[in-house]
Amino acid sequence: MKYIFRFLKWSLFLIMNVLFFWGAAFLIQNGYYELGVVFFILLFLIDFFIFNPRAYPYRYVAPALVLLFVLVLYPIYFTVKIAFTNYGTGHYMQKQEAIERLLYDPNFTYAIDDKSVDYKIFLRYDGLTPTDDFVILFKINGQIFLGEKPKAAVKRGQEVLLSEAYLYPIKEDYVEIDGKQYRITPVSNDLGEIKLISLYEKTYRAFYSPGDPFLQVNEPHFKGKIAQLYLYRSDFVDQNGVRYALRVAPDGEWRFMQIERLYRLGYEEIYEDGKVKSKAILVNNKTENKLIEREGALYDLNEKGEEVFLIGFIDYVGWKNFIRIATDPNVSGPFLKIFIWTFIWALLSVVLSLAVGLPFALILNDSRLRGRNVYRTLLIIPWAIPVFISALIWRNGLLNETYGLINKFLLPLFGLPAIKWMNDALWARIGVLIVNIWLTFPYMMTISLGVLQGIPPEMYEVAMIDGAGRFKRFAYVTFPFLMTVIAPLLVSSFAFSFNNFTIIYLITGGGPPIPGSTTPTGYTDILISYVYKLAFEAGEGQNFGFAGAISIMIFFLVGGISLFNFKISGAFEEVE
Repeated sequence: MKYIFRFLKWSLFLIMNVLFFWGAAFLIQNGYYELGVVFFILLFLIDFFIFNPRAYPYRYVAPALVLLFVLVLYPIYFTVKIAFTNYGTGHYMQKQEAIERLLYDPNFTYAIDDKSVDYKIFLRYDGLTPTDDFVILFKINGQIFLGEKPKAAVKRGQEVLLSEAYLYPIKEDYVEIDGKQYRITPVSNDLGEIKLISLYEKTYRAFYSPGDPFLQVNEPHFKGKIAQLYLYRSDFVDQNGVRYALRVAPDGEWRFMQIERLYRLGYEEIYEDGKVKSKAILVNNKTENKLIEREGALYDLNEKGEEVFLIGFIDYVGWKNFIRIATDPNVSGPFLKIFIWTFIWALLSVVLSLAVGLPFALILNDSRLRGRNVYRTLLIIPWAIPVFISALIWRNGLLNETYGLINKFLLPLFGLPAIKWMNDALWARIGVLIVNIWLTFPYMMTISLGVLQGIPPEMYEVAMIDGAGRFKRFAYVTFPFLMTVIAPLLVSSFAFSFNNFTIIYLITGGGPPIPGSTTPTGYTDILISYVYKLAFEAGEGQNFGFAGAISIMIFFLVGGISLFNFKISGAFEEVE
């Protein structure tokens, strides 16, 4: 049994090494060099901890080390990295990948003319079921050519940018390709008469041709399973280097046409730093215009001489995203208002939650109260229920302006008008504060109760001997001792509320909207929800670089405020 356990342990370790190595190689292959290097380093450290007897104790921290790097340190690094780039919609790829797409992507090709070449698909069957193993016959200038199933020629990671297959002329009744001999039955110079192609024990039967009425029944399968999966990004090249690709002809049929690449890679000499240098450029094959590169994008010129956006790539933009926060009126305008409200929101959330939770803690700490465990359990329920469920219940069941419990039943009992929880700025802010207090007061109650039970009874006895009443005992004994212990927790609660995106977004979505604002901004938006809207809902697509820049600013704001609170509260000071 001991040997079986040891075998399983080392097998698991070997599998982990293989997965880590494969993951690191995959990340580096797809351009995530930093994360790939981190995986390699972690793999080395884990193996070092396990195989080195002196590093034996460190093997227990290996899982924490992995999680620290992958879930904490790398996201921080990645956020800082993209904050200085234009990473976002239209700028997802590296420059090299963007150039490769312009050179090889079928969207950047053009047909020489409207003429097409006849072709016929021959497909191998598995019983009565068609497979994806096929060959194609072409008739070009009266000559019959055979092309095999295209193979990947240009790949980017796992994505195939271009597949190619070469065309071989048929001699008599056969054609030989890489030692394989395909035989044609019957021998004919007319595609319509050829019925079979055989390769040793394999038989390919006539399956589809746009001019053959008997094969039209297979058109849906050809378009869905053959053309879109294997021929869409494929070129067939004859012996003279002429390329043919499947395109939609003017008559609506899917035909093979002679094509050319729209762009080619060229070089030009430039004078820079007192030297003549060669620079790689992209040139339009039809117009001979040189593509324009500007701000992480490539542009071409149309017939009117206007710039046309082609493709974007990730580019370093320096401090542009940070400068935009201060100079763009669409961003800087509401920024100060939202920052002030964010500070008020976080402060009131902490103060009011403590104001509600602390009295409950004082009551539950009274030993004369019967059923304390039951009350404690009931009061913790709001904290135990998932935030998403509670937020949706408050939004749709209590604060809904039309059929919510408060507006429809509670307020009419007192003859009060309905409250516009979602459309009035003041009441919307009050509403999100109420919900947040409801969700957080059990936490304040719990930590306060824990501190209260730790206060020595002798301190109260001394205070009573000195003649202190109930209020003075609370003011001079309970509260100072309480604040000394929970001050760091209050600061962390303030930082949490400062970035409490969930409550704001689920209850009001940041609304109601601020009139006159050119960006999607609302009265209840806090900085983190404002960043989300600017980055993802501003009508410009996703802008991760800009969101990263504002996230860094929020980090320093929250860090500065927290440091100030720690300094004022003396949370880090040693007790003398």
